[in-house]
Amino acid sequence: MRTRIFQVDAFTSRRFAGNPAAVVPMEEFAGDAVLQAVAAENNLAETAFLVPGDGDYRLRWFTPTVEVPLCGHATLASAAVVMERLEPGRDRVVFHTVSGPLPVHRTGEGYAMDFPVRRPEPVPAPAGLTQALGVVPLEVVADAFNYTALLPAARQVRELTPDLAAIAGLDRSGVIVTAPGDGDHDFVSRYFAPAKGIPEDPVTGGAHCSLAPYWATRLNKREFRAFQASRRGGEIVCRLAGDRVELRGSCVFYLEGEIEI
Repeated sequence: MRTRIFQVDAFTSRRFAGNPAAVVPMEEFAGDAVLQAVAAENNLAETAFLVPGDGDYRLRWFTPTVEVPLCGHATLASAAVVMERLEPGRDRVVFHTVSGPLPVHRTGEGYAMDFPVRRPEPVPAPAGLTQALGVVPLEVVADAFNYTALLPAARQVRELTPDLAAIAGLDRSGVIVTAPGDGDHDFVSRYFAPAKGIPEDPVTGGAHCSLAPYWATRLNKREFRAFQASRRGGEIVCRLAGDRVELRGSCVFYLEGEIEI
């Protein structure tokens, strides 16, 4: 079987920045083992698989090692593929996923995604987290998926060199580190998820589903300009709306072709 493939840099307006995602449209999902093998072959943080249905699309996401329940940057990339390549001129789409329906619409500067909020709660720092980070966090919160560690300054987030093997041994799938922003950004972050086959994710939509309500409480505001300070770096505009988070960003196409399965 041959099918189209796209590689898109998400949450950026320039190529070679943001978070690269592969997007693979299919008539029907192949078996899970095949989807996982394709994602491993692509060796990107996520590969998204799209199947059309009832005027919209079903969507699944795989890292090189596991299927995940939510992925922001690969959803953003999928929206760009639908609206720019599969159905040019379309200005909105709903992706049906294990996390529920995820609407995306075109904006002047890119696309806006409507995602479920993840509200973190304060927790004691788990054993090994401070040693893994190499710094004592001011506060630790957690949702069902990730720990979030607050650091005093953006510089510390940027310079962090964590012990990834130790992070992989924690009882959450990933660790977000965050601090008040510098420059034009309300906050900065980085995200480490070696247990999912992603040592450091360049720009993470799902993490901002937790960061938006966290910083809303601390800053007493509901809209933020955020920067994920990975080596590639990327910007996300977040707006908290009840139990949903709107995430806005741009995409740049890098690769278009076919794969043989």
